[in-house]
Amino acid sequence: MRCWLMKSEPSVVGIDHVLAMPNQTVDWWGVRNYQARNFMRDQMKVGDQVFFYHSNCPVPGIAGLAEVATLAYPDRLQFDPHSHYYDPKATPETPRWMNVDVRIVRKTRLVSLDELRTHPELEHMRVLQRGNRLSITPVDPAEWAFIVKHLVDRQMEVV
Repeated sequence: MRCWLMKSEPSVVGIDHVLAMPNQTVDWWGVRNYQARNFMRDQMKVGDQVFFYHSNCPVPGIAGLAEVATLAYPDRLQFDPHSHYYDPKATPETPRWMNVDVRIVRKTRLVSLDELRTHPELEHMRVLQRGNRLSITPVDPAEWAFIVKHLVDRQMEVV
Protein backbone atom coordinates (compact mmCIF):
# COMPACT_ATOMS: atom_id res chain seq x y z
CA MET A 1 0.00 0.00 0.00
CA ARG A 2 1.27 3.46 -0.92
CA CYS A 3 0.65 6.87 0.58
CA TRP A 4 -0.11 10.06 -1.36
CA LEU A 5 -0.76 13.76 -0.95
CA MET A 6 -3.40 15.06 -3.35
CA LYS A 7 -4.04 18.78 -3.68
CA SER A 8 -7.42 20.31 -4.34
CA GLU A 9 -8.55 23.91 -4.27
CA PRO A 10 -11.21 24.21 -1.56
CA SER A 11 -13.07 26.84 -3.59
CA VAL A 12 -13.54 24.23 -6.35
CA VAL A 13 -13.70 20.89 -4.51
CA GLY A 14 -12.88 21.03 -0.82
CA ILE A 15 -13.19 18.32 1.77
CA ASP A 16 -16.62 19.57 2.85
CA HIS A 17 -17.85 19.28 -0.75
CA VAL A 18 -16.73 15.65 -0.87
CA LEU A 19 -18.27 14.87 2.51
CA ALA A 20 -21.62 15.94 1.01
CA MET A 21 -21.21 13.71 -2.08
CA PRO A 22 -22.63 10.21 -2.44
CA ASN A 23 -20.34 7.75 -0.64
CA GLN A 24 -18.17 10.75 0.28
CA THR A 25 -16.27 10.04 -2.94
CA VAL A 26 -15.07 12.28 -5.77
CA ASP A 27 -13.45 11.63 -9.13
CA TRP A 28 -10.07 13.42 -9.14
CA TRP A 29 -10.65 15.17 -12.47
CA GLY A 30 -8.66 17.86 -14.21
CA VAL A 31 -5.09 16.67 -13.62
CA ARG A 32 -3.07 17.90 -16.61
CA ASN A 33 0.47 17.11 -15.56
CA TYR A 34 2.02 13.94 -16.99
CA GLN A 35 3.88 12.95 -13.82
CA ALA A 36 0.76 13.33 -11.65
CA ARG A 37 -1.27 11.44 -14.28
CA ASN A 38 1.32 8.66 -14.28
CA PHE A 39 1.11 8.35 -10.50
CA MET A 40 -2.64 7.76 -10.82
CA ARG A 41 -2.41 5.53 -13.88
CA ASP A 42 0.60 3.42 -13.00
CA GLN A 43 1.01 3.37 -9.23
CA MET A 44 -2.22 4.09 -7.36
CA LYS A 45 -4.13 1.09 -6.09
CA VAL A 46 -7.49 0.80 -4.35
CA GLY A 47 -6.93 1.30 -0.63
CA ASP A 48 -3.86 3.51 -0.93
CA GLN A 49 -3.88 6.21 1.74
CA VAL A 50 -4.27 9.87 0.80
CA PHE A 51 -3.75 13.18 2.54
CA PHE A 52 -6.53 15.44 1.20
CA TYR A 53 -4.69 18.75 0.90
CA HIS A 54 -6.23 22.19 0.39
CA SER A 55 -4.09 24.36 -1.89
CA ASN A 56 -4.27 27.78 -3.50
CA CYS A 57 -6.08 29.20 -0.49
CA PRO A 58 -5.24 31.51 2.43
CA VAL A 59 -4.01 28.63 4.65
CA PRO A 60 -2.93 25.60 2.61
CA GLY A 61 -2.60 22.28 4.39
CA ILE A 62 -3.86 18.78 5.08
CA ALA A 63 -7.62 18.88 5.62
CA GLY A 64 -8.37 15.19 5.91
CA LEU A 65 -7.53 11.56 5.38
CA ALA A 66 -8.82 9.70 2.34
CA GLU A 67 -8.22 6.58 0.31
CA VAL A 68 -8.04 5.66 -3.34
CA ALA A 69 -11.43 4.11 -4.15
CA THR A 70 -10.93 3.03 -7.80
CA LEU A 71 -8.18 2.23 -10.22
CA ALA A 72 -7.42 4.88 -12.84
CA TYR A 73 -9.86 5.45 -15.67
CA PRO A 74 -10.17 8.14 -18.40
CA ASP A 75 -10.98 11.65 -17.18
CA ARG A 76 -14.32 12.47 -18.82
CA LEU A 77 -13.53 16.19 -19.13
CA GLN A 78 -10.80 15.63 -21.71
CA PHE A 79 -13.55 14.76 -24.24
CA ASP A 80 -15.86 17.72 -23.47
CA PRO A 81 -15.18 20.63 -25.87
CA HIS A 82 -16.93 23.00 -23.44
CA SER A 83 -14.63 22.09 -20.55
CA HIS A 84 -11.53 24.03 -19.53
CA TYR A 85 -9.89 20.56 -19.37
CA TYR A 86 -10.76 19.58 -22.96
CA ASP A 87 -7.91 17.99 -24.91
CA PRO A 88 -8.50 17.85 -28.68
CA LYS A 89 -5.81 15.17 -29.04
CA ALA A 90 -7.60 12.78 -26.67
CA THR A 91 -10.09 10.24 -27.96
CA PRO A 92 -12.09 7.56 -26.14
CA GLU A 93 -9.87 4.98 -27.89
CA THR A 94 -6.66 6.74 -26.86
CA PRO A 95 -7.32 8.86 -23.76
CA ARG A 96 -4.46 11.03 -22.54
CA TRP A 97 -5.71 11.94 -19.07
CA MET A 98 -6.74 9.69 -16.22
CA ASN A 99 -8.25 10.05 -12.78
CA VAL A 100 -9.06 7.90 -9.78
CA ASP A 101 -11.90 8.19 -7.32
CA VAL A 102 -10.97 9.32 -3.81
CA ARG A 103 -13.11 8.55 -0.75
CA ILE A 104 -12.87 10.61 2.42
CA VAL A 105 -12.00 8.56 5.50
CA ARG A 106 -12.28 11.49 7.88
CA LYS A 107 -11.94 15.22 8.09
CA THR A 108 -9.13 16.37 10.37
CA ARG A 109 -8.03 19.62 11.88
CA LEU A 110 -6.15 21.63 9.26
CA VAL A 111 -2.44 20.80 9.43
CA SER A 112 -1.00 23.83 7.69
CA LEU A 113 1.94 23.90 5.32
CA ASP A 114 3.71 26.18 7.81
CA GLU A 115 3.18 23.63 10.59
CA LEU A 116 4.52 20.80 8.41
CA ARG A 117 7.67 22.86 7.80
CA THR A 118 8.44 23.05 11.55
CA HIS A 119 9.13 19.31 11.86
CA PRO A 120 12.61 18.05 10.91
CA GLU A 121 11.12 14.58 10.43
CA LEU A 122 9.35 15.96 7.34
CA GLU A 123 12.22 17.94 5.78
CA HIS A 124 12.34 15.64 2.72
CA MET A 125 8.59 15.57 2.14
CA ARG A 126 7.94 16.48 -1.49
CA VAL A 127 5.25 19.07 -0.79
CA LEU A 128 7.83 20.99 1.27
CA GLN A 129 10.51 21.03 -1.44
CA ARG A 130 11.27 24.30 -3.18
CA GLY A 131 9.65 24.54 -6.59
CA ASN A 132 7.34 21.56 -6.10
CA ARG A 133 4.01 22.33 -7.72
CA LEU A 134 2.74 18.83 -8.45
CA SER A 135 -0.87 18.27 -7.45
CA ILE A 136 -0.16 14.64 -6.53
CA THR A 137 2.96 13.48 -4.74
CA PRO A 138 3.99 10.25 -3.06
CA VAL A 139 4.40 10.37 0.72
CA ASP A 140 6.97 8.22 2.47
CA PRO A 141 5.26 5.79 4.91
CA ALA A 142 7.38 7.17 7.78
CA GLU A 143 6.19 10.70 6.94
CA TRP A 144 2.59 9.45 6.80
CA ALA A 145 2.91 7.77 10.21
CA PHE A 146 4.53 10.84 11.78
CA ILE A 147 1.87 13.22 10.47
CA VAL A 148 -1.03 11.02 11.54
CA LYS A 149 0.41 10.27 15.00
CA HIS A 150 1.88 13.64 15.93
CA LEU A 151 -0.12 16.19 13.96
CA VAL A 152 -3.49 14.84 12.83
CA ASP A 153 -4.33 12.78 15.90
CA ARG A 154 -2.71 14.97 18.53
CA GLN A 155 -5.01 16.25 21.23
CA MET A 156 -5.76 19.95 21.14
CA GLU A 157 -3.84 21.55 23.97
CA VAL A 158 -5.91 23.40 26.55
CA VAL A 159 -4.65 26.94 27.03
